[in-house]
Amino acid sequence: MSTSSSVNPEQGDLAFTRSSDRGVIAEASYAGALSFMRRRYTRDLSGADVAIMGVPFDLAVSSRSGTRLGPRAVRSGSSHIAWSRPWPWEIDPFEALSIVDYGDCEFDYGYPNKVPEEIAQAARDVLTTDTALLSIGGDHFITYPLLKAHVEKHGPLSLIQFDAHSDTWADEEGRIDHGTMLWHAIREGLVDPARSVQVGIRTHNPDPMGMNIIDAIEVHKTGPAAVAEKILSIVGENKTYVTFDIDALEPASAPGTGTPVIGGLSPYQAQEIIRSLAGINVVGMDLVEVSPAYDVSEITAIAGATLVNDLLCLYASGPSGRR
Repeated sequence: MSTSSSVNPEQGDLAFTRSSDRGVIAEASYAGALSFMRRRYTRDLSGADVAIMGVPFDLAVSSRSGTRLGPRAVRSGSSHIAWSRPWPWEIDPFEALSIVDYGDCEFDYGYPNKVPEEIAQAARDVLTTDTALLSIGGDHFITYPLLKAHVEKHGPLSLIQFDAHSDTWADEEGRIDHGTMLWHAIREGLVDPARSVQVGIRTHNPDPMGMNIIDAIEVHKTGPAAVAEKILSIVGENKTYVTFDIDALEPASAPGTGTPVIGGLSPYQAQEIIRSLAGINVVGMDLVEVSPAYDVSEITAIAGATLVNDLLCLYASGPSGRR
């Protein structure tokens, strides 16, 4: 177990008492403030490499609501794994990077038409400090305003999307829907579909809008190594945004989501694909659609927290994380 000599584990509530943003400290999983992985809560990003931000928004869901509680649930799930570095990665993001919990994006749910810009501005506030952003949703609509902010900084991006749904269904301008966020993003030039890929898809959509699709059947038949190799051939060295919808996983492993679809990825498959992508040029990340009201024994929240750790490792392994 890695510990930081500048922090006394007996202080407790490391979200507030931690004096160093490096290392992992064992703290009771059943007590204390629920920051992600017991990282320090702060809005001061001077010296920070990555900020974790919750986006508790679920006004765009097409089925069961509840993902507004996702950031809180994933933080709670992380308390069960916060005693150790992510296994089996060789790189420890909590030693290699200064990672802090930025808290949640704030918006007024009473003005839903204003929420997209408020999410984008919260992301801009982080990105203008040259701090990378990993967001925890919330429903999948949040990826659209998050992409806007990232593209303003980095230019058009490749997208790696783990999902049961393609989210490219046609929509109307200005409409908010978690199933059409990528339709908007592609039409606005935020995402280059030819250099982007969706993994785990297992629902019909007549128009994939040029996105490369590795459906769930292909994942099961060819295996994680072949899938990762195909992803790498598509995104290359492009700056890349990774979005992970928890419903990419088989519902038996992640029941706590609003639109579950059977036949999904196992946690092992998802993790092994991510691990096999080490070194790609990731500039932004999110994990969305954890809905704790439908969870069982926190297994979805723990899966979400573990995958967030994997995304942090992926970022740390790439050129942006090694700056």
